[in-house]
Amino acid sequence: MTENQTATVLVLVEAGSKYETKEINGVSHFLEHLCFQGTEKRPTAFDITKELDGLGSVHNAFTGGEFTGYFLKAHKKQLPKLLDIISDIYLHPVFNKDEIEKEKGVIIEEIGMGEDMPMHNVQDIFMEVLYGDQPAGWDIAGTKENVKNMTREDIVAYRSKHYVASATTVVVVGGGFNEKELIKDIEKKFEHIGTGKKAGKKKVVTSQKKPEMLIKYKKTDQTHVVLGVRTIDLYHKDNQTLNVLTAVLGKGASSRLFQKVREEMGACYYVHAGSYEFTDHGYLSIHTGVNDQRVEEVVKTILAECKKLTLEEVSKEELKKVKDFISGNIMLGLESSDAIASFYGGQEIFKKPIKTPEQIIKEINAVTAKNIKTLAKKIFKDEKLNMAMIGPFKDGASFEKILTFKE
Repeated sequence: MTENQTATVLVLVEAGSKYETKEINGVSHFLEHLCFQGTEKRPTAFDITKELDGLGSVHNAFTGGEFTGYFLKAHKKQLPKLLDIISDIYLHPVFNKDEIEKEKGVIIEEIGMGEDMPMHNVQDIFMEVLYGDQPAGWDIAGTKENVKNMTREDIVAYRSKHYVASATTVVVVGGGFNEKELIKDIEKKFEHIGTGKKAGKKKVVTSQKKPEMLIKYKKTDQTHVVLGVRTIDLYHKDNQTLNVLTAVLGKGASSRLFQKVREEMGACYYVHAGSYEFTDHGYLSIHTGVNDQRVEEVVKTILAECKKLTLEEVSKEELKKVKDFISGNIMLGLESSDAIASFYGGQEIFKKPIKTPEQIIKEINAVTAKNIKTLAKKIFKDEKLNMAMIGPFKDGASFEKILTFKE
């Protein structure tokens, strides 16, 4: 980005909660925290943050099911220092035992914060409904008990299996650098990375014959609901069809669900849909928070809107509007150097052919109304349907009756 005044360095590694065992569930997330708690060159968390703040930088990290990311962003003139710091964080964390014990308290509070936020917590429950007692169904942060029991040996052993060269991608985006010199610098900074064989992850097992649900009782004024269906994986040919279908349902203020449930019924403040694809599984989910008295009404309405996509083709006018919405959002979302880094880095780490935004938009524009209807018929089936809910309900019998796409 030649005219851009910022630079982002992003390091991605194929290590996330789907690579964990039950006993160390949460270790990927714990490890991400600890990398900022001190290195051989910068012994304390303060040494790291003081230097980063002195560069006027933005820095963070994130953990998912299939990868972990570390990024630093600052003015482009600081790029050499950013590379030095991020390689140090990634390659040389010291895992001081006192810091590990302290950070346990931080993560336990983070887990507690999530549990106190039904809008957030209901998504974790939905993953449990979908995947049960296997890595894809576990909380990325782990359990409080697991975090308390995690040892330095657990963390070091996990890191040595996963933080290796073959699983690591370094992405740099910004203006004003010489690419050949930069590559040499990256190779030098990362020359001591482990080169062992990457440990794999267990394949997700799915077995469902009827609608499933999980309700967590909590005395609330608003019930939070996630409704969703199993869909396709990251490499499926229908990815962009699913993207468009999802947007028709619940992306943007003119989407069908927003117009129906919020604008027409006045039954919620938020309602949106999203599609999420992983290397060996995927799902489409619809999120909303509604008055406790109107939950059944809203669930029925959402399912009816999904069913409608299996019966009628989307009009030319609506299809064009949705495609333009998606295309516009792609370009708006790629204005910054860190967004560009995630866009290309995500494709690389999942071993996908690197596509430009323009190529993806071309694929979106090629989706037809017939494509959408065909895919809708495949995914909106009772044996793929799942629901998670947090609210003042102890009995799910009434919801069992309405949890169906059948009329």
